[in-house]
Amino acid sequence: MIRLYIKGIAYDTNSNPIILLSNEGDDKVLPIWVGILEAHAITVAIEGAPIQRPMTYDLIHTMLSCLKATVKRVVINDLKENTFYAELHLGTPEGEMVVDSRPSDAIALAIKSSAPVFLTKNLVGNMFKIKDLFDEEIRDELDKLFNSDILKEHKKSLH
Repeated sequence: MIRLYIKGIAYDTNSNPIILLSNEGDDKVLPIWVGILEAHAITVAIEGAPIQRPMTYDLIHTMLSCLKATVKRVVINDLKENTFYAELHLGTPEGEMVVDSRPSDAIALAIKSSAPVFLTKNLVGNMFKIKDLFDEEIRDELDKLFNSDILKEHKKSLH
């Protein structure tokens, strides 16, 4: 498996949100298109912004805690008909439990739980070199985004 790091949210030409996950060397990215609500949840989780009412991933995180379970890792493990699939690997008092999940929900929980995200090796071919996806001007902007203080602090928290 390959460790991925949450780089943030980008938008395609139709304003559809894309979660950007990169490998350790930051030279490849796995783009996962998500809905606007999921993108918002992930953005709030990344920023650690205070919210008045718990979001769904906050509720799930609290429920897991009450049940003495923790998110150990997220594994993006399959791709069917252009849709990624993921698993939540939970640590419970009875042992490890694996739960099917949408990648966006799993990633939001990973951020909230400071759990690592992995990609199975059979999906590595779906990663793209950043230089092949964007022109130089956009790459410079992404470099600024990827190297921002918020993302550096968040990356540290996931280690």
